[in-house]
Amino acid sequence: MTQPVSPPRDTVGKSVPAGGLPAWRGLLARADVRTLSLLGVLAALVVIGGVTKPDEFLDTRNLQLVLTQASVIGVVTVGMTFVITSGGIDLSVGAIVALASVWATTVATQEYGFAGILFTAMVVGLGCGLVNGLLIAYGGMVPFIATLAMLASARGLALQITDGKTQIVTIDSVLRLGERDSYVLGVPPLVIVFAIVTIVGWLLLNRTTFGRRTVAVGGNSEAARLAGIDVRRQRLYLYLLSGLCCGIAAFLLIVLSGSGQNTNGNLYELDAIAAAIIGGTLLSGGRGTVTGSVLGVLIFTTITNIFALNNLQSDVQQIAKGAIIVAAVLVQRRTARTA
Repeated sequence: MTQPVSPPRDTVGKSVPAGGLPAWRGLLARADVRTLSLLGVLAALVVIGGVTKPDEFLDTRNLQLVLTQASVIGVVTVGMTFVITSGGIDLSVGAIVALASVWATTVATQEYGFAGILFTAMVVGLGCGLVNGLLIAYGGMVPFIATLAMLASARGLALQITDGKTQIVTIDSVLRLGERDSYVLGVPPLVIVFAIVTIVGWLLLNRTTFGRRTVAVGGNSEAARLAGIDVRRQRLYLYLLSGLCCGIAAFLLIVLSGSGQNTNGNLYELDAIAAAIIGGTLLSGGRGTVTGSVLGVLIFTTITNIFALNNLQSDVQQIAKGAIIVAAVLVQRRTARTA
């Protein structure tokens, strides 16, 4: 006998018309509360910046600067989000950015022009990611130790290449990307690259088999293996992805600064991990959100900008960041217990 079909119900269990939920209520039902909270924090920071320094903070050039500065660490954070979602960690991202930036700006590399710099930065990032991935996935090393070793090695090699000196970029086509004449409808090219990386990362994590496997490996690697997922190969791919993001970020940093330095990317690993955490990516793995990570980057960059405009000391800024990280982790733990 055919069972009667119950009318659709909304999020509180009440019957709704046969046509389904109203469009606006459907959007609210699907909205991520954490993402909305992050948007609220970002909006509050914009209000604070507008109130404390209205002329400087709300100036178009300053807002462009905030987005440009967020672009470099933002690209790194997208790669870090995938790694953490899989239950791993990558402490070497800042050192990889430094190594890629100095290797791509040597005199020999600059002889090949724009393409040579971009290609070198990406290949160096991929190479470092490959080493990390092989050591962790096939060498059985703990991600913390393997990437810590890469951090030290990449920093040392970057220092050796530069001999402690700044390498100036002389390729006009690279330098022009950082000039206002290259902006597209008022948007800096670096921000456009960041947006593209974010969109690709979101699609990869949320709409592909690769993303589902990443979440599965982070949630329970043994169950993922029994389900037929090649866990080792998946982890290798993830560290390759992180290395590629570092290479792209290195190129953006070269455009932004017009140089390559062994000090580039300093503490990027901490900023990327912090942005991913406050964005909602679980440190234990199994859940990740590219959107939340990007909002985390924008929040930290906006805080830095507000502190700079108000001439506040950097140590107070670091304390504020630390408090935000602790609060985010506590919220994660509370959410996990009540889930």
